[in-house]
Amino acid sequence: MSGNVEEWVQDCWNGDYEGAPGDGRAWERGNCSQRVVRGGSWFDSPRNLRAAVRNWNTTGNGIYVLGFRIARTLTP
Repeated sequence: MSGNVEEWVQDCWNGDYEGAPGDGRAWERGNCSQRVVRGGSWFDSPRNLRAAVRNWNTTGNGIYVLGFRIARTLTP
């Protein structure tokens, strides 16, 4: 999926990982008016086309290179 659009994730923006959950849960503390954006889009340079790239965007501010992926936890 990398290279299609940057993806919103549930995490609130924090400048570093200090205090981040270590178990994969979303980070619901910090600046929640800004959410983390991961990956890169067709508009970015090749070095930004990876999931480890981390940036932020203000909630409610949509742009044409920003999308999201819906995920759901399935329980047996």
